[in-house]
Amino acid sequence: MTTLIDFLVKPLSYPFMQRGLIAAVLVGVVCAVVGTYVVLRGMAFFGDALAHTILPGVAVGYLISGGAREPLFWWALGTAVLASLGIGAITKNARIKEDTAIGVIFAGMFALGIAIISTVRSYAVDLSHFLFGDVLGVTTQSLVWMGIFGALVLLLIAAFYKEFLTISFDPVLATTLRLPVGVLNNLLLVLIAVTVAVAMQTVGVALMVAMLVTPAATAYLLTKRLPSMMLISAVIAALSGVVGLYVSYYAGITSGSAIVLTATLVFAVVFVARQGRGRRKKI
Repeated sequence: MTTLIDFLVKPLSYPFMQRGLIAAVLVGVVCAVVGTYVVLRGMAFFGDALAHTILPGVAVGYLISGGAREPLFWWALGTAVLASLGIGAITKNARIKEDTAIGVIFAGMFALGIAIISTVRSYAVDLSHFLFGDVLGVTTQSLVWMGIFGALVLLLIAAFYKEFLTISFDPVLATTLRLPVGVLNNLLLVLIAVTVAVAMQTVGVALMVAMLVTPAATAYLLTKRLPSMMLISAVIAALSGVVGLYVSYYAGITSGSAIVLTATLVFAVVFVARQGRGRRKKI
């Protein structure tokens, strides 16, 4: 019993672990709630593309700020919002298919970001945490801004719950009810963008889509009701964040990858369990 308590308490003796746990839970909950709409509307590729398109803005912000990390949240936030609206406009009006347009934008912007980053001599050390996450490097100021914008996202999701539900499941009904479908779609894109900016330092650009999709996909296997799906997804994401950080601490691996691997393992267990239950019912 004493060993277990020491196992759980020892990492919390470090302030960076305390901040990291708060950040992981906060980001997990926000990503999970927004991620339910990403999963239900089949927007996983959009979320992945958006996470990568903010890289040029972050790189430019890094160069302008002289390598300081604190201003990069604002560069990420501004770039994410502009990129989300830009992708939404292009995919709406382009003659080519939506996934093709997103793929072109995603590849081009990510390549531009890599090109800008490569001009920094020490980029492998200085900017790698934006690619793969650095939740243990979250400062108190960053945590405050993450909390403010995370709460704003959740508040708007709650305020427009019925409207988002309608446009997600029945766009024709939404038009019949004269809901501002275009405005609501853009608002949802902006909320995804803000979530990406909030979660960037925790799991990084490369692993961002996993936190938006995996907990929500796991919850989708367990329930078909949206409120329950949001709640289960948030619990899974928060627990994945906590367990992932402990794994990261004791196994010596990157925190972002540990969090994502934990969430993926939960998905795999639920998926296999559901498949097994389905076979027993057929028998």
